[in-house]
Amino acid sequence: MSVLEVRDLAIRFGGLQALQGLNLEVNEYEIVGLIGPNGAGKTTAFNCITGFYQPNTGSVSYRGRDVTKAPPHVKAAMGFGRTFQNVGMVKSATAIDNLKTAQHAKAGYDVLSGLVGTSLTSRRERELTAKADAILDLLGLQHIRDKRVGGQSYGTLKLLELGCALATDPDILLLDEPTSGMGPDESDELGDRLLTLRREFALTMLVIEHHVPLVLRVCDHVYVLNFGRLLAEGKPSVIQTHPEVVAAYLGGEAPEALEQTQETEEDAELDRLTGQAAQHHDNPSIAAPELVEPEPSGPARRRRAAAASAAAGSAEERLRPKKRAPRKRPATTEEDESA
Repeated sequence: MSVLEVRDLAIRFGGLQALQGLNLEVNEYEIVGLIGPNGAGKTTAFNCITGFYQPNTGSVSYRGRDVTKAPPHVKAAMGFGRTFQNVGMVKSATAIDNLKTAQHAKAGYDVLSGLVGTSLTSRRERELTAKADAILDLLGLQHIRDKRVGGQSYGTLKLLELGCALATDPDILLLDEPTSGMGPDESDELGDRLLTLRREFALTMLVIEHHVPLVLRVCDHVYVLNFGRLLAEGKPSVIQTHPEVVAAYLGGEAPEALEQTQETEEDAELDRLTGQAAQHHDNPSIAAPELVEPEPSGPARRRRAAAASAAAGSAEERLRPKKRAPRKRPATTEEDESA
């Protein structure tokens, strides 16, 4: 039985069809990627799955149970943990307070007990603080424990938000662009952390991410959205070279987009000749390239061949001044001769 199953999900905002017939499945202990160009509908899909939006049609199932109409707080209690594209924490509070706040559903005491300060409240507060400290240690954020969240970098905030999601004891974790605001090294480190979390906490994850190297490294299965529709799905190695996926990211028709990503032998030869011609231009002692007229295969390549041919011309010929045509003498008349 899959942990999360989405079937024929669709939602419309006025005249905009944001999602149409989306199907995806996340199995136990998998890390599944959801990628696509900006505006493809990825975050909208997350909002429908977690209950922030109610889809027009389709269903969302959690461990075989239909939870399509369940609100976000009910799904959070079931085991849904989520981060957001825009960080959603209390910016005026400290990191430790944000992590304790994220555990409010499991506090174990009511409002009155909290106001009075019973022994149960004190014991539970110590337990919540210990868990929050453990999460800070896990994510390497102990140095900002007592600092205001609002003064931290965006990458640090995204990492702390991941910690807040972990504090809810999720069964399935939905991460919306977790590496946003991070550099390449930080992104690689986060990828290692995600693999560690899956191994040590038996987590299942669905990840929206634009950092393709991270997706290829950590994901077991990848879904690709484009204009609200499922464009492709499969193993990361298959998605990486899928012509329609390449087209969605680069633009244009799929065959042309795929061809642009692969250098042909003719491209390599033209690059070599152009480079040799440039060296000959700078240093005439270097032999000029011997050009063979290629068969034309498109205006772009013809222009490149023409450029290489022009660059390979003799420097002396290019620098030699052009001969001027002799000036024609004006015609003379008999009157001019008698004068």
